[in-house]
Amino acid sequence: MRNRMKKWMNFWLTAAAVSLLLTGCVKPSAGGEKTRLGMRALEENDTTAALTYFEEARADGEDPVLLWRGMGIAMMGQARYAEAVSAFETALDAADEKMPDTVRDIRLYQDSARYRMGQYDEVISSGLELLEEKKSPDVCFLIAASSLGKEDQASAREYFDQALSLAPGDYSLYLRIYECYEQHNLTAVGDEYLQTALGIVPKTSEDRYEIGRIYYYLEQYDKAKEVLQSPVEEGYEPALLLMGEVYLKLQDYTYANAMFHTLLEQNGESPAACNGMALCAIASGDYDTAIDWIERGLALEEEEGKQELRFNEIVAYEKKLDFSSALVKAESYCELYPSDERGKKELTFLRTR
Repeated sequence: MRNRMKKWMNFWLTAAAVSLLLTGCVKPSAGGEKTRLGMRALEENDTTAALTYFEEARADGEDPVLLWRGMGIAMMGQARYAEAVSAFETALDAADEKMPDTVRDIRLYQDSARYRMGQYDEVISSGLELLEEKKSPDVCFLIAASSLGKEDQASAREYFDQALSLAPGDYSLYLRIYECYEQHNLTAVGDEYLQTALGIVPKTSEDRYEIGRIYYYLEQYDKAKEVLQSPVEEGYEPALLLMGEVYLKLQDYTYANAMFHTLLEQNGESPAACNGMALCAIASGDYDTAIDWIERGLALEEEEGKQELRFNEIVAYEKKLDFSSALVKAESYCELYPSDERGKKELTFLRTR
C-alpha cells in the first residue's frame, strides 16, 4: 500500500496526465486570425490569452465551431469544466454533417470535461455511441475511467484492455490506466499494467522517461534513476522533473534541489519547477518556504501544473498544523476538481480535525 506521503509527493507527476484525459489536436493554422492566435496561445499553455483571442474572434465573426472549441479547451485548462461543456455544446450546434471528424473531436473533449465533473453515466453513454462509429483508444479509456468512477471494475478492465489492444505500444496509456487505479486505491491492479509496459522496448528519450515513471510508481527508484540518466543529460524537461522526485524519494535533497534549480535556470519559473522546489521544502520540513514557492507558481500565467500546486498547498498547511487554512484550500480544490479522489480524501480528513 502506498503511504500518504508518497501520494502527496508524486501527485504533481500524475496530475498533468489526467487533467486532460485526451491529447486532442490543436492546430494553430485553423480558423481566422484571432482563432489562430488563440490556438497558438493554447499550445503555449496560456489559457488566459487564448480566451481573450477567442472572444475577439467571436466579435469578428470568425468560424464559431473552431473558436468555441478553442474556448472549451482553454476553460478546461482553467478547471472551468461546466463552462467548457457549454462551450463545446455551442461548437457542436454550429457544426454540420460535413465535418464528422471535428464533431467527434469536440465530443471527446466534452466527455473529458464531463468526466472531470464526475458525470460518469453521461460519459459512458456518449462513449458507447462514439465506439459504434469508430474504435478509439481514447474513447475506450474514457469509458473505462468512468466505469471505475462508478466502481464497476469489470467494465473498467474490459475497456482499458480494449484501449491497449488499439494502442499496444503506448507507454502513456499504460501510465494513465495506472493513475486511474491509483486514484481509486487499486494500485495492485494498476501495477499489473505497469509490469506489462516494462516489456515494451524504449526507443526515444521520451520512452526512457516513461519507463522511468513506471519504475518510480513501482517504487524501484534506483532503476528509475538509471533509466532517466540519458534523457536528463539531454535536458529533457519531464525527465529532470522526475529525476528530482526520484532523489526526493531517496532522501537526497541536495540532488533533488539541483534538478529543480536546473529547470529554473534552463526554462525560467514554471508551475512544475516551483512545485518541485515546494516538494523539497516540504520534505525538509520547511513548510513556509514551500508555501512561498507554491504561491509563486500559482501567480504565473501558465495554467498547466497548477492543480498539483493547489493540492500541495493543502499538504503544506496540513503539515504546518494550520488545519483551518488547509480546510479552506481543500474546499476550494474540491470545487475546482470535483472528481479528484485525493482532494475528496483530504477534505474528509480535514473536516474531522
